[in-house]
Amino acid sequence: MARICVFGPHPDDQELGMGATIAKLAEQGHDVLLVDVTNGEPTPMGDPATRAREAQAALDILAPRAGSGRVRRVLLGLPNRFVEHTIEARHALAGVILAHQAEILFTPYFEDAHPDHRAVTRLVEDARFDAKLSKLEMPTPPAATLPGGGTESLDVGAPTYPRWLFYYYATHLRWVADPSFLIDVTGYTDRKRDAIKAYQTQFVLPEKNRGVVAWVDAAATYFGSRLGTQAAEAFFTKEPIGLTTLDSLPL
Repeated sequence: MARICVFGPHPDDQELGMGATIAKLAEQGHDVLLVDVTNGEPTPMGDPATRAREAQAALDILAPRAGSGRVRRVLLGLPNRFVEHTIEARHALAGVILAHQAEILFTPYFEDAHPDHRAVTRLVEDARFDAKLSKLEMPTPPAATLPGGGTESLDVGAPTYPRWLFYYYATHLRWVADPSFLIDVTGYTDRKRDAIKAYQTQFVLPEKNRGVVAWVDAAATYFGSRLGTQAAEAFFTKEPIGLTTLDSLPL
């Protein structure tokens, strides 16, 4: 099974963009690490401690119900609203890739109104390259949090180059996604919705943000209709995806 890193500029971006896919991948047996680049604070109704509790609650919801997979979460702690493309930040992300020995990376789509989103995506793209460099020591990431509480240390491993880099959609632009591929997430949208609502300070308490859940649901329904399924999530890739068989195509 694959080792996967899902990078989010702020806690909740991963859930918004691909929460159902995260739940499905973990339940299928993959090893999924959610990487919160910042703590997402300050926000009007949140604070660091509350946001951390919300992120833990979302992790518990997305954790696999069965099978050998798992999903964990690590907070890098770069400054929210001030993420910059620096060597230090690049290497911090590369350290996570090395510690997880990631084979697949997910990051937000590169066209976005939010400077943190654009900066994080460029950092992920460059950290992917940095992670394969020899004779260059990367920093050890903080400990990862586990479903239900507790932590697990992450130790930097040997140089590696993740084979795949995919982009999910959590954009602040009023822009319609034009994805490269869709993942059928039928049966996982309730968990995505619950994981988003776990961030009460972001999507429950602020009245102006309550509609976010509805349009996320609408997007899943629309993209599912393109596949002929109940729900799907959209992704983009700059590199071609190869198929060894056509059996996986919905017909």
